[in-house]
Amino acid sequence: MPLLNKRTRTAAPGGHGGDPAPYPLSRLRIALTVFFGLDGFLFAGWVVRIPAIKQQTGASASDLGLALLGVSAGAVVTMTLTGRLCRRFGSHPLTVVAAVLMCLSIALPAQTHSALALGLVLLVFGAAYGGINVAMNSAAVDLVAALGRPVMPSFHAAFSLGGMIGAGLGGLVAAGLSPAAHLFALTGIGLLVTAAAGPVLLRHRSPAHPERTAHEAPAAPARLSGRTRRLVAVFGVIALCTAYGEGALADWGALHLEQDLRAHPGLAAAGYSMFALAMTAGRLSGTALLERLGQTRTLVAGGATAAAGMLLGALAPTVWLALLGFAVTGLGLANIFPVAVARAGALAGPGGVAAASTLGYGGMLLGPPAIGFLADWFSLPLALTTVAALAGSAAVIGYAVRRAPVTSPVASPATSAVASPVE
Repeated sequence: MPLLNKRTRTAAPGGHGGDPAPYPLSRLRIALTVFFGLDGFLFAGWVVRIPAIKQQTGASASDLGLALLGVSAGAVVTMTLTGRLCRRFGSHPLTVVAAVLMCLSIALPAQTHSALALGLVLLVFGAAYGGINVAMNSAAVDLVAALGRPVMPSFHAAFSLGGMIGAGLGGLVAAGLSPAAHLFALTGIGLLVTAAAGPVLLRHRSPAHPERTAHEAPAAPARLSGRTRRLVAVFGVIALCTAYGEGALADWGALHLEQDLRAHPGLAAAGYSMFALAMTAGRLSGTALLERLGQTRTLVAGGATAAAGMLLGALAPTVWLALLGFAVTGLGLANIFPVAVARAGALAGPGGVAAASTLGYGGMLLGPPAIGFLADWFSLPLALTTVAALAGSAAVIGYAVRRAPVTSPVASPATSAVASPVE
């Protein structure tokens, strides 16, 4: 199939004759970008209220840790299920449904008064979070294929920007609003945004299946070959390597600056902000980078850059050099996860996105406790060098699979039109 127009494509006729309607890819891209931003905004809004909710529930540190596992458990279970649901019902409706559930469930933690109740409602919130991540990434993979341009990093940039706005807003209102009022306000904002952007997705099915009319049932997914499954797992491991670094820096970066380099608490808190800003900037420029370098060179250069930056951040003798290292790490890691998820989705559709996302999310969960154990056994600076080791591993793995096909032989016609070169 020839590459499709970057702004509109022709949808399949609905069986009533006449000219087919134009397919508004530009509007789909805007709507999906909004959902990525909303996801980051809501999740960050919840995270900044964790200390207040801990106090409200009277949970100890260990009890809170167990309750927070509810988010992880709900997300991991739902990620696998959502891949199957996307194949059956489509990624667009699933994105909207999961967004509504996330908006509603974010208000629940502030209504709890025990660690057990908190853990139970976080299962629901985690399920919605996992669902929307797989559904919107699956929709994005199909849209990237239809556009014929590697724009996947721009969606993840919206997630990062949404997270920064959500965290900043949460910090501003934390002193004046109770957790219940704040999270209820987020529910209202989220539902309004979903009501504005959701109809665009609901009116138009995924561009990956132009040959299917509105009256036809979805075809059964073709069985993937063993090689394709292994490749999807490899790209999931690449996603894990980069998500490990995100989780580790989020939880341990500030402590390293304050404890090991004697930074002022305010300056220490800026460490993760610099990392997040650099990652956002890297993702905003990711499309141009992919078009210029291709996927393999982007993966290898990103992994190598992140490894060098984290070695500097972990082992630097001064705060300012460490901050520079954190920023370089963010730039390096920025586009590895989006590329890995896009490659997995191109190979295996929603199931590939689900598998890669689940492995990547596992890396984000693995990072903080692994760093903690290693810090106890050795030291925190040495423990943080594992972020560099995994980033370097992502570069090596990315180079090793450089000759892997961009799409699976069973991919849909639109998916086979991906125009971003591997090298």
